[in-house]
Amino acid sequence: MARNGPKRTYAAPAIEKAFQIIELLADHPDGLLVSEMATHLGRSVGELFRIAVVLEQLGYLAKSARTDRYRVAYKLLETAYRATPAQDLIRAALPEMQGLAHDAGQSCHLVVSNAGSGLIVAREQQPGPRGFSLRVGARIDIIKSCSGQVILAFSPPQRAEQIIAAVEEEQGTAVDREELEQRLVVTRAHGYDSRPSPITYGVTDISFPVFGFDGQVAAALTIPFLELIDGSQKVDLGAAREMLCRAAAQISDALGYRPERASGRDTGIMPSQK
Repeated sequence: MARNGPKRTYAAPAIEKAFQIIELLADHPDGLLVSEMATHLGRSVGELFRIAVVLEQLGYLAKSARTDRYRVAYKLLETAYRATPAQDLIRAALPEMQGLAHDAGQSCHLVVSNAGSGLIVAREQQPGPRGFSLRVGARIDIIKSCSGQVILAFSPPQRAEQIIAAVEEEQGTAVDREELEQRLVVTRAHGYDSRPSPITYGVTDISFPVFGFDGQVAAALTIPFLELIDGSQKVDLGAAREMLCRAAAQISDALGYRPERASGRDTGIMPSQK
């Protein structure tokens, strides 16, 4: 049925409700029950229930098995990445990552937070015959990994707590916040994290934060540094770290990050109250 007005010629109520749900949940990263969505949107539960179920079946919403709350799933970003070449983070990162892999002779990858894990959204393999890399789309442990430590260390407390809560929900175990915060304090003081890989012998992970226009951490840029027995790698660990630092800074600059605007940004995780 046609509607009057130049901006809304046709009515598609189901589509409108679907996008209203998605936009509402974007402001509620902890998720909402269907009844809570109905209250926020001024609609009935019956109007929204089937739409939420279909969006979940299509992969655009995720439903907590424990709380029945719906939240936006990462498929939205995956779809946007495929559909829009102007995905700022990837577009800004890839040229720097290509140069980094060539100059350092090491692979690198870009990690973002995805609910209770990290997600590799871009990678660049080193050009030589030997190397180590992770695939795009791989999920990583955001609590134990070098990339995850960087994302948590430079996230605002509320965002960091949301990530940790999602980890606890997915894994069914509590995170020791006090121990974690002790590690994150060191990461913030250094401005990066570096440690032996928790899963691969002979690899030392190095990771620096990438910041966006809003001053918030957007991703972690990481080199899984592979030290060859014969010492034939192009650069040593220290030089690779400096190259990685410059690349992360260049990507942040391309995203519009200005340190002076972000001064005083509050980061860190407060230990849970007992």
